[in-house]
Amino acid sequence: MSQQQPKESLLQLIKKGNTSSAVAMIGNAVIAICKGVAFAFSGSGAIFASAMHSLADAVNQGFVFVGSVLSEKKPTPRFPNGFGRVINIFCMIAVIVVTIMAYETIHEGIHLLQHPAASGSGVWLNIIVLIINILVDGLILIKAMKEIIHESRAPEAHGLGIVSSAFRNVGRAAPPTRLVFYEDIVAVLGATLALISVIVIALTNFALLDGIVTLMIGCLMIAVAFRVGYDNMIGLIGVSAPKDVEDKVTETIFADEQVADIQMLRIVQEGRYYHVDGVIELKQGLTLADADDIKLRVQQALLTNPDIADAALSIIEDDRIQTWKDSDAELDRV
Repeated sequence: MSQQQPKESLLQLIKKGNTSSAVAMIGNAVIAICKGVAFAFSGSGAIFASAMHSLADAVNQGFVFVGSVLSEKKPTPRFPNGFGRVINIFCMIAVIVVTIMAYETIHEGIHLLQHPAASGSGVWLNIIVLIINILVDGLILIKAMKEIIHESRAPEAHGLGIVSSAFRNVGRAAPPTRLVFYEDIVAVLGATLALISVIVIALTNFALLDGIVTLMIGCLMIAVAFRVGYDNMIGLIGVSAPKDVEDKVTETIFADEQVADIQMLRIVQEGRYYHVDGVIELKQGLTLADADDIKLRVQQALLTNPDIADAALSIIEDDRIQTWKDSDAELDRV
């Protein structure tokens, strides 16, 4: 990675940014403004909580989109491993924002339980805004699910299969896409709870439900903060690749007929890319020139995988001891 990489323009980097976070940022900003107007007319705590959540989402996705753009920068002599983990830092900033908004939401919920507010005059405005909220966040959530399937290289899914496939493969998606996925699940649930609260209070005048729903939305935001925080904490530390990625790497290495064994293999995930580091054993009797050509050939085969950022392999002669027994053998993990 010591070669000088050509510089990329800002526009080229922006085009590589995470589209899910960009769409979510714009959508949630519009929704937050609409909810703010509705809250000003009605004074509904559930609308306030939902507005806080949408505002937090918009700010978060802005941070995350900027992080996804910076993480696409090519490696430099000063930063030879690239900028993949930058996105994890920006996602951690997003976690702080969500936590602060969750605190404010829970605080408002407790206040509404102690001092229930009477139903305001903007009931229909609240209902219309929340229905729009559910539709917009629902579309963003569907897009995030499709992005998860695409980024994880999972088989194409249709209909309800998109939902199950997204939940199965979310751990292999890029950090920004995972953040959009988790936040929009809460956004849709929160807007649905707020809608139920507004309708029930308008029909029954059960004002305590406003505070209960506000607390529930705040707790959902805390759950998202913990989940996203955990994912990005291990991403900053450095986490090994999923099992299916490991299997594809070993399959590619052994596909070369001159490879006799794998003595050591380490695959680390940074952002949405993987870094491969290993020692492979080549068949005996090869000249140094031939062995070097084989090493380069295997490295190039690995780099045809768009998820692999770099592959650093060392070569030694076969010692006649089978170190790598099968695809289930344990890797030298980080």
